[in-house]
Amino acid sequence: MSLISGPVDVSSGEPLASGSPPVAETPSIRDVRPSPYFRWKGIMDRALAGMLLLPGLPIIGLLMIAVRLTSRGPGIYRQVRVGRDGRLFTLYKIRTMNHDAEQRTGGAVWSGPDDQRITALGRILRKLHLDELPQLLNVLRGDMSLVGPRPERPEFVEVLRKAVPDYVKRLCVAPGVTGLAQVNLPPDSDLQSVHRKVALDLEYIERGSLGLDLRLLFCTSLRLFKLSGDPVIRWLRLERKPALPGHPPLGTGQTTSLGTYVSPDTVLSGGNGNGNGNGSGNGSAARWTPRDASHPKPDESILVDGLRKSKPR
Repeated sequence: MSLISGPVDVSSGEPLASGSPPVAETPSIRDVRPSPYFRWKGIMDRALAGMLLLPGLPIIGLLMIAVRLTSRGPGIYRQVRVGRDGRLFTLYKIRTMNHDAEQRTGGAVWSGPDDQRITALGRILRKLHLDELPQLLNVLRGDMSLVGPRPERPEFVEVLRKAVPDYVKRLCVAPGVTGLAQVNLPPDSDLQSVHRKVALDLEYIERGSLGLDLRLLFCTSLRLFKLSGDPVIRWLRLERKPALPGHPPLGTGQTTSLGTYVSPDTVLSGGNGNGNGNGSGNGSAARWTPRDASHPKPDESILVDGLRKSKPR
């Protein structure tokens, strides 16, 4: 099954000609062409992920045991995410929330800093980003890259591609464990934060290089020792302060296929996860409420059939 109605061209964000009726998209703001670096980037990703897994597997095993001993539920959390060209894949993380987290909220929603569903051990793992270690397996399988746009839940992609200009263009490269947006900005909490992250994601897609990847990986590794901060980001020439584009978000009361958008500062619910977890967002304004809290589980098929790839120049 497909959660997006009809194929989409990731280079333009426009629906492709098909038997399905066209879907409502936000106007495209910029033409995005991936850097030539992405032609061979996957080879480096898999080689480096294999090397990192040698010391990483014992650590992942110990963390799984610690999670099982301190809370009910499995040690590894599996979740469907959207990858390159809209393909769905299963993302792996160390579980940091209670096993019934989504049942408590009547569905899956974004996670906020004071989310009560996060376990005591989970808060530590998130601060050190150790819960991300199993994603090295996703990189080795080719589902993800070490550096790239953060993978999102298909339920969110369905909404955000209609609310944020050029959002779908993030799908022309493999999603990453870390990235330019992840280093500079906090986890998504509202549409404005998504606008800013998309701007940095598209910059990375256009300007990606081995040097930029190495700086981003080094900056991310420093977080394990709580050494990463604004001075380090500036020293590595990674600091970005994206402005919101001059495009208005969805208007009050405008309806999408999954629910009704209420305000520009809304917190989305009905999807799950921001890359750092799978929980509830704490919005300062009204919430986007799904029509049906029990969304159907997407199958492991192509989310966007017939996605046309953007060709590196």
